[in-house]
Amino acid sequence: MAPGSAPTLWLYTATTFVSALLLFSVQPLFAKMVLPVLGGSPSVWAVAMCFFQAALLAGYVYAHLLIRFLPPRAGGFVHLTVFAVALVALPIGIPASWHEPPAGDPYLWQMSLFAIAIGPPFFAVAANAPLLQAWFARSGHPHAADPYFLYGASNLGSLIALLAYPVLLEPFAGLKTQAGIWTAGFIVLGLMIATCGALSVGRDTSEAASASHEENVATDRPTWVQRAGWVCLAFVPSGLLVAFTSYVTTDIASAPFLWVIPLAMFLATFILVFRDPPMISHRLMLLLQPLLTTIVLFGIAMTGSQGWMMAAVGGTLAFFVTTMVCHKELYDQRPSSRHVTEFYLWMSFGGVLGGIFAALVAPQLFNSIWEFPLLLVLGMAMRPGLLTRPGKQALRELAVMGGAVLLVLVLVAVALSQGWMTVVQAELGRMAIIVGVGALAVVNSSSALRQTAFIALGALAVVLLPSAMNRGDAERSFFGVHRVTTIANGQVRTLLHGTTIHGAQRIKDEEGRAIDRPVPMVYYHPGGPAARGVALSRRAAGKSAADFVPAWWGSALVPWRATHRQANAGGSRDRSGGAEDRQQSEAVYVLSSCQPDADVVLGDARLTMAKEREGSFDFLLIDAFSSDAVPVHLLTKEAISLYLDKLEPNGILALHVSNRHMDLHTVASATAKALPGIFVGLADERVDSNSLDAAPSHVVFVTRSPETFREVLLLPYVSAVPDVGVTPWTDDFSNIISALWRKAASAQK
Repeated sequence: MAPGSAPTLWLYTATTFVSALLLFSVQPLFAKMVLPVLGGSPSVWAVAMCFFQAALLAGYVYAHLLIRFLPPRAGGFVHLTVFAVALVALPIGIPASWHEPPAGDPYLWQMSLFAIAIGPPFFAVAANAPLLQAWFARSGHPHAADPYFLYGASNLGSLIALLAYPVLLEPFAGLKTQAGIWTAGFIVLGLMIATCGALSVGRDTSEAASASHEENVATDRPTWVQRAGWVCLAFVPSGLLVAFTSYVTTDIASAPFLWVIPLAMFLATFILVFRDPPMISHRLMLLLQPLLTTIVLFGIAMTGSQGWMMAAVGGTLAFFVTTMVCHKELYDQRPSSRHVTEFYLWMSFGGVLGGIFAALVAPQLFNSIWEFPLLLVLGMAMRPGLLTRPGKQALRELAVMGGAVLLVLVLVAVALSQGWMTVVQAELGRMAIIVGVGALAVVNSSSALRQTAFIALGALAVVLLPSAMNRGDAERSFFGVHRVTTIANGQVRTLLHGTTIHGAQRIKDEEGRAIDRPVPMVYYHPGGPAARGVALSRRAAGKSAADFVPAWWGSALVPWRATHRQANAGGSRDRSGGAEDRQQSEAVYVLSSCQPDADVVLGDARLTMAKEREGSFDFLLIDAFSSDAVPVHLLTKEAISLYLDKLEPNGILALHVSNRHMDLHTVASATAKALPGIFVGLADERVDSNSLDAAPSHVVFVTRSPETFREVLLLPYVSAVPDVGVTPWTDDFSNIISALWRKAASAQK
């Protein structure tokens, strides 16, 4: 190794590593900052990833132009100038004039906020990966002809940043501290970039080792077919990343802790395959891909949480394997080092297209997260050999088998439309079709075309044939997929978000006769803590039914609000922008027939409530936490303080915090108790029934009035909350891991 080559190698590797560390630590950091502004939704992270991919593309275009059109000295000076200008946007924070999004789906507003708040520093850091590799190719180092190994260092830094954020940063440092650390790292990176640039300029004309080696490497300009291949191979994993993240986090929490796991897996695939030989056999990945995709389709076809769990676990593996396949093909099709910046440019362009499709286009096209299985099918199309011309015999076999499956699909659809088959029977038929075509895909390992075709037919069965989970009215918005279905022979109507039953009401009796006034069920049954809490609040307020002013937050409360006609002045702050449309459909809860004068306000609950005058309400009930994407920003000290400001002195705040995955009642209680002059009680209702008539629930009651609190403690299931030693959540700090851990620990007792 030439003298000085070892320090050069270590410097470039370390700089690439630090750059990636900063690039990917800022993503969950700023996404968490905007949650109080945008509300808790999986779409916040989906749109954030779309922005980051677009900004990454802009950085790669900029790096490509620097290398192609400017001499090394001028290019280095321009890049350091960009770094200096980006310092103006630091430390990271939300601009004062950007604290309220417009009504409706704020996709473009969020993109604009990200561009203004963190666009300059992110752009400066994003350009480093291809730029450093191009500079290293000019350094005269013995490995300069093949700088792609630096991409492994880049992705290692990215992976460490993502894994360290929820474990080392989020639980122990507030957002302001995190922003300060990131700013210091940005300055250090600028100094390292300057040193690398100086080495590149100093050796570019004096050392010819790299240039002489390059003469022995094919340096033909990439064809448009090659470029299209790079775009496609990057499109599928990038789109899958967004789609899979949305699919999984819809049922757990809208939090960086869960967002970063799929992204970390995505980056790990680059580390595993951007090398010779790959760390995991490519042949093994090709064998597993059709099998895992079939498992995902089968899980989606099943009804209930078991199917979701199968699809989630299988989907995790299928996402990883499909991404491995695509990224290995990308590595195998890489050009020589002369075209390194162009390669990353087209790869980034494909990533942006995939992110735009999954984050912005798919929610407008599909009323469920169908882009997830669709992209898995497209991943099958990325397998090597797919475009090899098949023989006539293979095409005939493919046509016969595909035609047979399509015929079965048509027959099942006709049988359903004519009433010859029940939905349950159709579900069984759909699962049988998926198993059949999946088996055919696995055994046809010699033909990528056949495998892809069979998997595509299985996906068609999932999308086209109905199931119990897919019946009823469905609507997809920025806040996820909501579906209203009628079950129990038409006696019960339910509202679902993901696989979570978010509310239910009985609309017919056991004989099938319509009920004049729907009966609330599940958490809001007449004898539950919520119903008793509103009755107590009315007594404490000393007002008539006409003067009593409650407000309900969350579309899950519609079946309960419908029974409270006395709340003719009550507000309905729904954090899901599509709630009003669902309520006005003939197939859903008809709010107007039960509460004709209700004031329905669309938008995030915290943002809309901030506009109300102080002391506006006698009772506030908030339900946004029941096992769907939990909006952490609604459980912080700042949020609870806001709610209390809007209450009358004797008013009661009720937080319904029942959750399958997280211990939220402890967090909510500790956070409320951290406020001065506050009394907190917890209702822990235990129900042994497995029916929808009643369900176990946790409701945290908060009030400023000691007299009212004494009455709260007389309610069934309610007790005063002791000090539990849990750190309160704020807009600057929250700890999802701790809430998950406490829930898991309590389940073991």
